[in-house]
Amino acid sequence: MPKIQKSSRPNYAFVDASNLFYGGVKSLGWKIDYKKLINYIKTQYKVKKVFYYGGVELNGFPFNMFEEKKIDLKKLLLHLKGITKNKKLNKIGLVEIIKKIQKVKFYLKLEEFRYFLKLKPVKLFHEEGGKISKKANCDVDMTFDLMRLYNDYKGVLILSGDGDFAIVLKYLKETGKDVKILARGERTAREIKQLAGGDFRDFNYLREILKFKDQKKRRHI
Repeated sequence: MPKIQKSSRPNYAFVDASNLFYGGVKSLGWKIDYKKLINYIKTQYKVKKVFYYGGVELNGFPFNMFEEKKIDLKKLLLHLKGITKNKKLNKIGLVEIIKKIQKVKFYLKLEEFRYFLKLKPVKLFHEEGGKISKKANCDVDMTFDLMRLYNDYKGVLILSGDGDFAIVLKYLKETGKDVKILARGERTAREIKQLAGGDFRDFNYLREILKFKDQKKRRHI
């Protein structure tokens, strides 16, 4: 096959959900309309594909990362709904499962909007005192894809301010890739801003463009 010329390659976007959307509405101060977000990214930055990195809790759902390419969200949804029918489940446990069901439905909606989901199972860590912490750090996954897909894109839009990406973004720039950053100013590392220079834009300033408007609520006003 003939080698693709750089000029004919598309731009890709990589979304680090744990950094960009950390704390959700409480932290950001407004609710994001993810359909508006992907349309904005594709139009404003001439992006062909948007990869979304995040974690998902499986609650006993069978998944082997060495055998399966991705988590089957529809089957996971059925699995979680089945747990809610367990009569031994207390009220607190039921509330937690319902939250996880809503999360899976959210991911399914993102797929409808044409995000390419890169999800990994959330890991539980039991700490001293009985506290349980949850982690699904996708930095390595996103870095791996940035390099794995290196020859497929001419430029990248990074939706993250995590300083851990500085070394790979520096490499991309040094090898001729166009690198742009769209992230929350208060959650963006200094070295990321330095690398991006004039190609950094604060996500917070897009509030009026990307915020979710609850049509049902508006009809009752």
